[in-house]
Amino acid sequence: MPPRPDPKEIESALMGGEARYTRDEAIRRAGAAPEVSTRVWRALGFAARGDDAVAFTDGDVEALRITARLLDRGLLDEEAAVRLARAMGQTMARLAEWQTSILTTLSHTPGKTPEEERLGPLVGLATELLPDMEQLLTHIWRRQLAASAVRTLAVMESSDDAAPTYFPLVVGFADLVSFTTLSRELDEVGLAEVVEGFEATSADIVASGGGRVVKTLGDEILYVTSSARQAAEIALQLADGVKTHVEVPDVRVGLACGPVLALLGDVFGTTVNRAARLTSFARPGTVLIDDALAEQLAGDDALQVVGVRPRHAHGLGQLQPYALRRSFEAARHP
Repeated sequence: MPPRPDPKEIESALMGGEARYTRDEAIRRAGAAPEVSTRVWRALGFAARGDDAVAFTDGDVEALRITARLLDRGLLDEEAAVRLARAMGQTMARLAEWQTSILTTLSHTPGKTPEEERLGPLVGLATELLPDMEQLLTHIWRRQLAASAVRTLAVMESSDDAAPTYFPLVVGFADLVSFTTLSRELDEVGLAEVVEGFEATSADIVASGGGRVVKTLGDEILYVTSSARQAAEIALQLADGVKTHVEVPDVRVGLACGPVLALLGDVFGTTVNRAARLTSFARPGTVLIDDALAEQLAGDDALQVVGVRPRHAHGLGQLQPYALRRSFEAARHP
């Protein structure tokens, strides 16, 4: 059995240099305020280190220096810096875990180089990919930032009263039926394949339909759109199409239209809760929508909107769901 890779060597390889400074030394070299630096470090999601622990690299010092410069120039205040740090830390932590999982499946290859033998095949592969991955990451972030800015601008221009974080959207939930039962029937590998297949196929359907995935929760996906017609088409494809792409149980979908609070990359509010409840009421392979969305879609000849039995939802009162499906002619001539 090859020797276990040294964690310090792994960190040095991926960080582009070894840890050289204690916390106080790093803060002093960066010219940063100690209290703010501690808050930012904690917001990024990193464990606190002892005062005497040599745990900070030249890259860490440069990151602290950049943060201090932004604060000194007045481009950010302390609270904004901490919020941005938390947003980036949580997002990058999930991204790193996801990427490590993917790279692990690629790293079990014969013919290891001496560097891979010393650091491990996973780290060797990651190190080789770093330059290209950094360039792609920056480009994708800029793309997503541009798209988010355009969406926010459109909301602000659509209504003088709309707040930048509170505006109308169509919210959709889709979840796998009988996921708990499935998790007992499959082993870990089989269950992981189902979940990944569902998430990947659902994300493709949402993106191609003009929507945006807000988050995935294993057996559930939450998406939003600004268009009632787009939301309906995505929902129908999710209910009908996921099973044709990947072997998963039936999918049910709930849609609701109304104001949402967009915060921390997520959406909140009564509209979101209503969409979640409608999903729980839906039968396998069907789509339920609320009355606000039903009203917007009522004149669409390609769709059928049919009222079903009213249901009581705890905390929301009486809901009037509507079943959404393609019209007979649209189903015959897709």
